[in-house]
Amino acid sequence: MKKTKVIFIISVLIISVILVGCSSTGPPETFAKCLTEGGIKIFGAYWCPNCITQKKMFGDSWEYVNYIECSLPGGKGQTQYCEQAGIEGYPTWEFEDGTRRSGVIQLEELSSITGCSLIDATAEVAIN
Repeated sequence: MKKTKVIFIISVLIISVILVGCSSTGPPETFAKCLTEGGIKIFGAYWCPNCITQKKMFGDSWEYVNYIECSLPGGKGQTQYCEQAGIEGYPTWEFEDGTRRSGVIQLEELSSITGCSLIDATAEVAIN
């Protein structure tokens, strides 16, 4: 009986550590808002694994990203908007100057490309 209880407690601890490690709020919303205010767009499809990966990097801040869904329901075809925009793969990032990059982009690189800071201004003030 004791052995079962110890195994249960260890299992709960391991699961807790995994869940805490998986839950992420992502970058500060100021970063995502800066991207949107800077005219940066991301074109994607709901069924696209790389789009899902990119979305997870933003965590709760994703709602502030200018995301454009290109897939038609059922994943059969592309919206007219994305066709006219010439989107050929997902995710595709479009920057203010009209240049595009396809694929998952690390947040640090997005910050470098766009000039949007990954550091929340309020956190910066608290540190100083």
